[in-house]
Amino acid sequence: MDDLSFEAPTGEITVLVGPSGCGKTTSLRMINRMIDASEGRILLDGVPVQGIDPPTLRRGIGYVIQQAGLFPHRKIVDNIATVPYLLGWDRKKARARAMELLERVGLDPALAGRYPFQLSGGQQQRVGVARALAADPPVLLMDEPFSAVDPIVRTSLQDELLRLQSELNKTIVFVTHDIDEAIKLGDRVAVLRVGGRLAQLADPKTLLAEPADDFVREFLGHDRGIRRLQFVSTEGLRLRTDLTVPEGSDGGSPEPWLLVVDGDGRPVGWRSAVRPGELEPYGTFVRGRDSMRAALDAALLSPSGCSVAVDEQGKVVGVATRDALDRALSEAVHG
Repeated sequence: MDDLSFEAPTGEITVLVGPSGCGKTTSLRMINRMIDASEGRILLDGVPVQGIDPPTLRRGIGYVIQQAGLFPHRKIVDNIATVPYLLGWDRKKARARAMELLERVGLDPALAGRYPFQLSGGQQQRVGVARALAADPPVLLMDEPFSAVDPIVRTSLQDELLRLQSELNKTIVFVTHDIDEAIKLGDRVAVLRVGGRLAQLADPKTLLAEPADDFVREFLGHDRGIRRLQFVSTEGLRLRTDLTVPEGSDGGSPEPWLLVVDGDGRPVGWRSAVRPGELEPYGTFVRGRDSMRAALDAALLSPSGCSVAVDEQGKVVGVATRDALDRALSEAVHG
């Protein structure tokens, strides 16, 4: 690390991101004194961590690593209760806390009596998060915790972390090499250069719109304009409500594409004027909740080039045509 200086605000997720060898994990490990800084100070609520006994410090900071790091010989309930046991909690209280956290991280309580090898990778990572939360630490350190699982599970774990954070408001320092993960999870994102120097620290929207220099711009990638769309709401997106037809309808419309909906108003598929007997795939987004990026992704999934806007119950509220998406994208980019 080279003259690294930043603040991780209380109750927020601060993400450290950068190429391999830039010091992300080293920075994290200096916070809980697994590595001691050769100079400078690290303050926890204004108190230098160098003055705190390392085991005492670590018991007050949750730590989640890439491979979950569970004890293979201990049952899941006892893995989660590890820190409460170390803090002297009685067994009944520690296990009750562990059972509560199992459900909080979205796991079936029936898994409590199993061993780590009997769980999937995603389940093990959830257990790792539960263990880090067991003693209710104010600070949580997370070192690429989701990088070893497949993309579907990873997305689920990211969503779960955001849900937990909305309830718990922990101070989280999160390390990743994935800029998409950093932008999705971070209240603030710190981009590090090789050599352990801070290139830029900003909220995700500012980072994408105003990269500090060429290094940050290249690290964000050539598609950073697309990434910016996840901060643009679909609330004002113009929708057409005349492009839907009920199942079994013959249509008779001059439109090249019509969206077939079932009796409950949910989408079934696109019907082309060229091949009216076949239904084509469709993509949906929840209007107002999902971003313009989700709306664009939904359009790209469909041969019609249109995306289907639905409400929270999955019922169709309208169709965003290619023209409407183009106008919205132009407004988002050019203001």
